[in-house]
Amino acid sequence: MKKTIPTVLLGKAIIPNDGGELTLTQRDGDFAISLTGVHGELMSSRMYSSEVALSELGCAHLEGVENAKVLVGGLGMGFTLGAALQAVSISSEVVVAELVPEVVEWNKGPLGECAGRPLDDTRTRVYLGDVAELFLTQQATYDAILLDVDNGPEAFTHDDNSALYSIDSLHTIRAMLRPKGVLAVWSAWHDPSFTKKLKKARFDVSYKTVRAHKGKGSKHTIYLAKVN
Repeated sequence: MKKTIPTVLLGKAIIPNDGGELTLTQRDGDFAISLTGVHGELMSSRMYSSEVALSELGCAHLEGVENAKVLVGGLGMGFTLGAALQAVSISSEVVVAELVPEVVEWNKGPLGECAGRPLDDTRTRVYLGDVAELFLTQQATYDAILLDVDNGPEAFTHDDNSALYSIDSLHTIRAMLRPKGVLAVWSAWHDPSFTKKLKKARFDVSYKTVRAHKGKGSKHTIYLAKVN
């Protein structure tokens, strides 16, 4: 008789501003983060190829560039952060903004092994709070901004995220990018209206369709918005 492998609850966390409750579970060597009341997992250590692609595509222009600065919106399981660190030079800095303190702590624990413990990299800076708070200065600060704070341009886990993708916010984000900078946005689906919105914010826009797991699984979309 095949032995049943139990699912172990490792932690719970409340998303600020009534965003719901996150749970971290482990089954054998696999981890998953879920949102209470939503069917299925938000993210899993078994399927992360599109999160890696977000960094690889969004930071492709930074190969060999010294002192680059990258902002990652959303820590999740650390795969986007880890790939961003792989994509930039040793003199670069990667800031990761995470709204939920427990998610940072989970990544400091056993979960961190999944992405190679990117929080331990000396180039990593953690900002605990809403990524939108970092856009208030409207100064050209970053060479790349990688956003994976939700299921995409339509708010899902946190209602306030919809404002992050408004026209006004996109203009602000554009102002935060240095010349030739890139905004890359992860989405669970393709939304043509978001492409139009990015163009309205004066970005050069393209998008790539990527798989959730090494060429298979769900199709996700990476929007690439470049400063002229």
